This record gives sequence, C-alpha cells and structure tokens, in this order.
Amino acid sequence: MSPLLIKISKDFATLFTTINPIATLALFAGLTASLSRADRHWTALRACIYATIILVVAMTAGQVILDAIGIHMHSLKVAGGIILFLFGSQMLFGKMDEKPGRSPEEGRDLAVFPLAVPSIAGGGAMMAVIVLTDNDVYTVPERIETGVVLLVVLFLTYLLLLFSDAILRVIGRQGASVLVRVMGLILCSLAVEIVLTALGVGGWTASPH
Repeated sequence: MSPLLIKISKDFATLFTTINPIATLALFAGLTASLSRADRHWTALRACIYATIILVVAMTAGQVILDAIGIHMHSLKVAGGIILFLFGSQMLFGKMDEKPGRSPEEGRDLAVFPLAVPSIAGGGAMMAVIVLTDNDVYTVPERIETGVVLLVVLFLTYLLLLFSDAILRVIGRQGASVLVRVMGLILCSLAVEIVLTALGVGGWTASPH
C-alpha cells in the first residue's frame, strides 16, 4: 500500500473515532425526538457546520498558537496521544454511554451545545486534527489531504444524523454501544502509535523473519 493510502486510512480512522458519529447520532436522536423532521434536519446541518468551522480553525491555527507559546510539537504529540488514549478508554469502557441527567437549558441552541461541542468537535477531535497536520512533518498536499478526510468524516456524520432514527431501529442502542466500544479500541491503538512515533520508537511492529 502506498504511503498516501496509509496516511488516508490512518487519518480517517483517527478522525472517525474521535468525532465518533455513532455516539453522536444516539445523542441527537434523544435530544431532537420532539422536533419536526424539518427542524431535525436543520439542527443536524447547523451542528455539522459549526463543528466544521471549529475543527478547521483548530487545524489551521492550532499549531501556530502552540508555537507562539513555545510548546514543541513532539510534546504535543505525546500529550495528544495520551489524551486520545484516555478518550478511547472512555469509549471502550462505556463512559460515553452515560447521558447527562438534565436536559439542555431552555433557549439553548442544541446545534451548538451539546451537538457541535463537545459531541462532534470535542477535545479529542481538536487534538487529533492538530497532530495530524503537523507543519514540521507533513507537506502541504498531505495536510490538504487530511482536511479533505476531515470534511468527508463530517459529511458522513451529517448523513448519520439525518437517518439517526432509521439507523437506531436497525442496529439498536445496544448495537450502537458495541460499535462505540470497537471504535474506542481502534482509537487506543492509534493513540499508542502516535506516542511511540513521537518518542522515536522504531520497529516495534516488525514481525520476526
């Protein structure tokens, strides 16, 4: 497999698991159950637009801000890998299944909170886009590729939100919970690789000949 395809695969897996549209669609279905079909579609669209703006800003300006305050990218990768591992652990052990005990405040825009932030564009997703577009490691075309993958994942998230009721009827909430745990395991594995790469640990995946 070519290096570009490998990077696309890793970027997609990392972004899909950190954005976690499966958990978001379950949350979306519960929060918008009383809305009309048109309002649900409008809420889904705005949530994804807001999340896109947040993540694109994090991707383009995040490293510049970190450089300005003197944080080295290798330090960010180690910290980011640890955070993503903890995020994946929460998914794996069911912490993401816990729902808040109260509904959003009256008058609060659901598309902004809790859908766009923190459900779609959470801390894990923002950390992921910064790490995956390291200016010192990736070329401009590679960073553009990551941006395209990000947009694809967000578009898939939008489609999943549109058909959230139908999807949950097919897989059930237990099925969604299982998928979230599988994505948590994948994210933990990717996070370990990010940390080992940042620390310069080489050849740890090589199989003996």
